[in-house]
Amino acid sequence: MSEILLLTESELRQCVSLDKTLIDIIEQAFARLAQGEVIMPPVLSMDLPQVNGEVDIKTAYIPDVDSFTIKISPGFFDNPSKGLPSLNGLMVSLASDTGLVQSVLLDNGYLTDLRTAAAGGVAARHLAPADARVAGIVGAGLQARLQAKALLLERDIRTLYVWARNPDQAAAYAQEQSSQLGIDVIVSPDIQNLVEQSQVVITTTPAREALIRADWLHPGLHITAMGSDAPDKCELEPTVLTLADQLVVDRISQSQERGEMRAAIAAGVLQPEAHADELGELCLGKKSGRHNNDHITICDLTGTGVQDTAIADHATRLATVHQLGTQVS
Repeated sequence: MSEILLLTESELRQCVSLDKTLIDIIEQAFARLAQGEVIMPPVLSMDLPQVNGEVDIKTAYIPDVDSFTIKISPGFFDNPSKGLPSLNGLMVSLASDTGLVQSVLLDNGYLTDLRTAAAGGVAARHLAPADARVAGIVGAGLQARLQAKALLLERDIRTLYVWARNPDQAAAYAQEQSSQLGIDVIVSPDIQNLVEQSQVVITTTPAREALIRADWLHPGLHITAMGSDAPDKCELEPTVLTLADQLVVDRISQSQERGEMRAAIAAGVLQPEAHADELGELCLGKKSGRHNNDHITICDLTGTGVQDTAIADHATRLATVHQLGTQVS
């Protein structure tokens, strides 16, 4: 019987962080997905409206990687009122050649948060204006903090606008992030002002009604929308997608089912066969990213299993190097 490595959130936090290396690893994972060799089934989702919750299960098998990961990700959105985090979960890694469990990563959603932010970094790397100095973040939660950090790893942002439904949370975000990031962080009076002032906008909310309107877009704008990861979520007005000079998604089939493409198709402004580039195609060099300073680019991130397998493999390797975790027979 093989041994299983158990890693706690505390141990994972000691060895895995959001940095350029992680963005590179997630970029490589998207590139592998674009090569067509990765086996990645559709997301298994369970909606729990009675408790304002949901559970997603994601996985992917990447050839030549020693293990593949199955990730269980619950989101219970009333938890903050109970003093609990909205997201938690775990990852189970299995040997690619035998299917035996190799490690269990009890990360409580930590690795999911990091790989999601790293994907935002990948999107910024390929699509954000090279001279971007002003950005906007919609939302003031954990992912809003991580996405800002990932963006600053890729672009020299000097001013960051933030908007959140709760003004107190937006103010707290601005004060904290200004100190941590060393830049000006300004609370925007509304989302329209934030969009109009920014060269890059990142939406990080579980909104079920569009937050960004088409008539707020302007030349040179890049938007990364990462909150819409379920069929009832939507952060962008459907016609926003039709105004993009380049529409990029992490996985077309997922965006059509649970992303911004789904909302646009349902509204009748986008045809089911409408073209979009996959982020992996940009990472692989099959498609180009931003190549015109005046273009409007949009990237919709729904979260993919290939990211989970990539970060779990990365985390396990780092934990082994640092001799972290507990071996269980």
